[in-house]
Amino acid sequence: MFVLVEMVDTVRIPPWQFERKLNDSIAEELNKKLANKVVYNVGLCICLFDITKLEDAYVFPGDGASHTKVHFRYVVFHPFLDEILIGKIKGCSPEGVHVSLGFFDDILIPPESLQQPAKFDEAEQVWVWEYETEEGAHDLYMDIGEEVRFRVVDESFVDTSPTGPSSAEAASSSEELPKKEAPYTLMD
Repeated sequence: MFVLVEMVDTVRIPPWQFERKLNDSIAEELNKKLANKVVYNVGLCICLFDITKLEDAYVFPGDGASHTKVHFRYVVFHPFLDEILIGKIKGCSPEGVHVSLGFFDDILIPPESLQQPAKFDEAEQVWVWEYETEEGAHDLYMDIGEEVRFRVVDESFVDTSPTGPSSAEAASSSEELPKKEAPYTLMD
């Protein structure tokens, strides 16, 4: 579920942090920049694990800050395919069951992956598993806040980096906001 990823970045240390230890300042800046962010095709960054190498620091004219190339390892949430996780149901919709791990909310279990036979109850806005026994049928509701086990079957990364407006968007002056997509999604 959590992996160590080797990364390289140039870290800018402002001049008012020069009295601190360099490693402490770099760790703080890296955590400010990466913690709780999704890195494309890597996963959700959690926290800095360690700094493996510091290269020379440079101070550029007119800036006053030091710029240091840093090699480091970062703890990243990136579950393996077929890994079984435990989460809580955050909500239900006709497109499936939305699950949260507490620190990661973009998990969708589509209807075809639910226990069968399952149906969506429009009135209650929950998925229902129709469990058959010798005594008869029982409806088991997937209520919000209930714990659920699921297997990671697929993941999806979406590049959410900013882009300029297209010519069609620039021509139309509608103030319609585009739907925000999650940069990293897990599917059951």
